[in-house]
Amino acid sequence: MNKEQLISEMLLLPTTAIEYHVSQHLVQLFPDKALIEGEMGNFNLEGYAKAKHCILTRKTFLYNQMTTYWRGPEPEVMHPHHLMMPMSMRATSVNGRQPFPREKTAREGLEPATSDTVKKAWFDVHWQEYTLDVLILNIEGEGLFKYHFWILAETEEVARNFVAAVCEWNMEIRSEVLVFDDGYWHKDERLFQDIQSATFENLVLRGNLKQEIRDDLVQFFQSRALYEEHDIPWKRGILFVGPAGNGKTHTVKALINSLEYPCLYVKSFRAPHTGVADEVNIRQVFERARRSTPCLLVLEDLDSLLTSQNRSFFLNELDGFAANIGIVTLATTNHPERLDPAILERPSRFDRKYPFGLPEQAERKAYIALWNEALKPTLRLSAEEMEKIAAVTEGFSFAYLKELFVSSKMRWIANPQQGSMGEVMNTQVGKLREQMVSAEMLVSPNSAEDLYDFRSS
Repeated sequence: MNKEQLISEMLLLPTTAIEYHVSQHLVQLFPDKALIEGEMGNFNLEGYAKAKHCILTRKTFLYNQMTTYWRGPEPEVMHPHHLMMPMSMRATSVNGRQPFPREKTAREGLEPATSDTVKKAWFDVHWQEYTLDVLILNIEGEGLFKYHFWILAETEEVARNFVAAVCEWNMEIRSEVLVFDDGYWHKDERLFQDIQSATFENLVLRGNLKQEIRDDLVQFFQSRALYEEHDIPWKRGILFVGPAGNGKTHTVKALINSLEYPCLYVKSFRAPHTGVADEVNIRQVFERARRSTPCLLVLEDLDSLLTSQNRSFFLNELDGFAANIGIVTLATTNHPERLDPAILERPSRFDRKYPFGLPEQAERKAYIALWNEALKPTLRLSAEEMEKIAAVTEGFSFAYLKELFVSSKMRWIANPQQGSMGEVMNTQVGKLREQMVSAEMLVSPNSAEDLYDFRSS
């Protein structure tokens, strides 16, 4: 077999045999080269090249299969006064590798609408003073889906050093959030930029809860030496508990901004299309967090991440033999009743629980004032109107208060003659209460507010 036929002929084999036979034939075709191989994982070659650490050139002696994605227009960033920003905006990725960032075109001043990522390809790689061959194959079928790479180099040392350089670069978390989803990690710069609008200054919480949380985390990260002096493991588990729409996600994002430590965000432990068990993904999450310390490991909606099958394994990783030094595991839940008592009641796992209840009148007034500042002068409420709205919205979450402003503004814009913004809002309060009652009739009281989860607004 010659190298031109290698890929096409290997794909005729059973999926479990492809890796071995590719390796065998590469050794025969290139007896004077050192060969190493592995699964892509942290070996993000395309990203490494895009960052200009190496140069990729596609070989022309065979067909290189690339998958083209339509990226579509970028979502617009919301107004900074809009407190409840989406926590997760999923970017298209393959095997945890996000396609190359788009570049602006001269004609439109916009980024290209399409981008490519490797499916099966053979590259010449120029790295430092070396030239290497890198073959990448995605192998799928018979319940298997994975990316595999082979590297041919002058020496094994050069090949290993190259793999280490790529993986070390990929492990660094810069101006981005590291997101785990569908069994893979990918870096999300857009999510990082989206988070920047959430600060403690535009966050309203009950009493001194905001200051307590901020002081708690700041003190923890500054106290490693003190923990070690007193033989206390330098790790924390913090759980935000309360109905949807009351500031848990905004607080998480404000912490990420203010603490400026790497953030690892878990969307799901499941990877149904790969067939990989939750336990493998849970281990992968905690192993990556241990390599990124000190860091924040964010588990939003913890009750939806855990099942009766994966719960024990999760608890072992959270509080087992591994030290988890320098990791703050920051979890949120709208439904604490769905969590196992082993999570809620054992202090060494989540040693601090912060309640996020419905805002009282003082918090509603502060939140209304913050939104009122973002309105056009012709729409702004008077101090008396703000006081009245705060009084008549008892039982409203912050998410419902946001909906009150948004829906009222839309109604006023549609018909400015119907009255002042304050009058429109008073009418809209009643309509929203009707929706709340209808929602409670359709779903259980514990999950009614989920209809207004601020991540989807």
